[in-house]
Amino acid sequence: MIITKKALPRRTFLRGLGATVSLPLLDAMVPALTATARTPARQVRRLGFVYMPMGCDLARWTPTGEGRISAFSPTLQSLAPVADQLTVLSHLELKNAYPGTHATSNAAFLSAARAKWTESTDYYLGVTADQVAAQQMGRDTLLPSLELSMDLLQTVGQCDNGYACVYQNNLSWSSPTTPLPAEAHPRLVFERLFGEGGTPADRQAALRRRASLLDAVREDMTRLERSLGAEDRIRVGQYLDTVREVERRIQKAETQTRDAPLPDLDRPAGVPASYAEHATLMFDLQVLALQGDVTRVTTFQLARETSNRTYNEIGVPDPHHPLTHHGNDPEKVARMAKINAFHVSLFAKFLEKLQATPEGDGTLLDHSLYLYGSGMGDPNIHNHIDLPILVAGGGRNPGGGARHIRYAEPTPLANLHLTLLARAGVRLDAFADSRGHVDELLSL
Repeated sequence: MIITKKALPRRTFLRGLGATVSLPLLDAMVPALTATARTPARQVRRLGFVYMPMGCDLARWTPTGEGRISAFSPTLQSLAPVADQLTVLSHLELKNAYPGTHATSNAAFLSAARAKWTESTDYYLGVTADQVAAQQMGRDTLLPSLELSMDLLQTVGQCDNGYACVYQNNLSWSSPTTPLPAEAHPRLVFERLFGEGGTPADRQAALRRRASLLDAVREDMTRLERSLGAEDRIRVGQYLDTVREVERRIQKAETQTRDAPLPDLDRPAGVPASYAEHATLMFDLQVLALQGDVTRVTTFQLARETSNRTYNEIGVPDPHHPLTHHGNDPEKVARMAKINAFHVSLFAKFLEKLQATPEGDGTLLDHSLYLYGSGMGDPNIHNHIDLPILVAGGGRNPGGGARHIRYAEPTPLANLHLTLLARAGVRLDAFADSRGHVDELLSL
């Protein structure tokens, strides 16, 4: 990398020994016009989508009233610290997810399209909203998009009422016949973001050879720091400290797994045993990817539909999927709601990190829009109306505080996708079965 007196390009990297670390937005990347005046750099926009499987207990999710939210519902309580960048939307639906299955809930969430009923490889869906965004927003980034999940093993064959498992495994589709597999292993995500390459054996050898990815770029980093102002040096230092901390946690997880007395044949080394630690690490990797402008479009599946994962760490030993078929048993509903709130709390911590990360004239959360929700409403009856949906980021709501938009009639979720794409600069006349925009979000 060559440092000059000109403004640094937004796509500035530190490179060394096969490692690549992109940098956050710095003052030095703002073009200088005169000694006293400068033009702000063009702010990039990011779109993110987080999928919550199997709907939720809507009574504990939905805020009371409309407009300004004066008190958070029990499931959304953890989002209070980012209230002024939060909008909850009620009465959105996915008509094309019917006849009401887990497979179609996942498949339609970002496509709003009807999945072809098939158990074979002739599956057919539609291009998902994230990939529509990636086609335009990903032109100037290392990765057009980043697909993440929490499930290390993908099932094959027929998974749900005659639908191929591919519909449950994948949120993102770049074409009607091209699902994009998601990665759940933190080490592999880290290497995809910052480089490593080679076979698994090569990666292990490289890991032993290097104490840290940052050691490989130290010379480049030292040269860069000499050319930066005091605030930029602090910003770069904080960003690289975060990179090192994520790397340390991945290495720690690898060591713990490698040293475990019992064999663990189903889980590759480097994945934390705790769901919360694993999910937090995956969220932190997204922060790094967005901050470094490695990608501007992300998707994250918190669990697959029909997941039988248990959550002993929060006192819920029951498998998740059977709990959703609760038959209105109050105790089962309460345990399901506890899982819902747990998932939301992890997302809330992620949003707080984005809000605490300065960028340009605001924060990373100001310059990002995240959609969190599910393609299923009430899991007990497998419906796709009144979906649990919220949007976070994009700057403060007018008047401050969280908002609740409740539609009088069922409204296509595709309206929200169309709106988020427009907010990110991707203009379309329509998306799937959309009938217009969400005006309250479009006007921000």
